[in-house]
Amino acid sequence: MSLPAQPRIAFLASPAPEAQAALAKLTAAHGSIAPGDADVICALGGDGFMLQTLHRHGPLGIPVFGMKLGTVGFLMNQHRPESLIERLHAAEAAVLRPLEMVAVTESGATVTSLAYNEVSLLRQTRQAAHLRVHLNGQVRLEELVCDGALVATPAGSTAYNFSAHGPILPLGSQVVALTPIAAFRPRRWRGAILRADTVVKLEVLDGYKRPVSATADSHEVRDVAEVTVRESKERTVTLLFDREHNLEERILNEQFLT
Repeated sequence: MSLPAQPRIAFLASPAPEAQAALAKLTAAHGSIAPGDADVICALGGDGFMLQTLHRHGPLGIPVFGMKLGTVGFLMNQHRPESLIERLHAAEAAVLRPLEMVAVTESGATVTSLAYNEVSLLRQTRQAAHLRVHLNGQVRLEELVCDGALVATPAGSTAYNFSAHGPILPLGSQVVALTPIAAFRPRRWRGAILRADTVVKLEVLDGYKRPVSATADSHEVRDVAEVTVRESKERTVTLLFDREHNLEERILNEQFLT
């Protein structure tokens, strides 16, 4: 993508000491302006801070270049403060389309949220969750007894989804992963790869005895009765990556780790 020769940069940093130290140095070298006035946002931290940045500033439509100054940095570039302007101009863009979650609680409240990685349902107590799986209005699985289930985007498929033995999805594949978490019945069901435009509804059975929470990235909703997940038709965000280690290459590499 094209940026001005001297792009206006909004530097944002996590509270971690190393991120705050980097923020001070980069701001001294390049200045910093408010995200709404910027050509590009530079996020300093880990993947958690990157997701926070996307949720907070994604509606602005401004590309985000992350630098890893946290524990996990799959969505980040390496922290190399030198030649930042040159790196921004040479960066490759990855356009991500988040999931939209609509959760209805046992009390009847409706909560909506976006997820760039995944929407997950988890049992709240020692009792296993009992879920009914609907796809595009049709029941596909009458009863799933499990610790939970999740719907993951390609960008999020290497995170919680992969830890739950879900598939790694290529970026741009226009599919999502539906993955059970510790499924007890049906024991052999390992999930499904679905078209990205599939409407997934996870209905909680016997929610008062077996309460379930839903989480869209880090936004949790307790005591849900049903959760509907679909790919957003309107919202996208653009991440910028160094060409030698772009997001598509990272996802491919994850599939060959031993």
